[in-house]
Amino acid sequence: MSQVFSEETHRNLLARIPHCTGREVSDWLRAVDDGPALFNFEEKVSWLRHEHNLAYGHAKAIIHEYDLRRAARKLL
Repeated sequence: MSQVFSEETHRNLLARIPHCTGREVSDWLRAVDDGPALFNFEEKVSWLRHEHNLAYGHAKAIIHEYDLRRAARKLL
């Protein structure tokens, strides 16, 4: 997992994703879940960018959030 932005920047990007993409963050997280089984952070970002035509920063924020939530689920 890669820390790509400060926590504040990450939260600001997540807040803007619905406005910029027309889809909620939860929709994007499901898209990543349903997407190809990629292991590398940057591969996931690249797939999301090219498959869904997302900006690089938005794609990184989505993948970072996906990884954070996935790690949290493992702790439970």
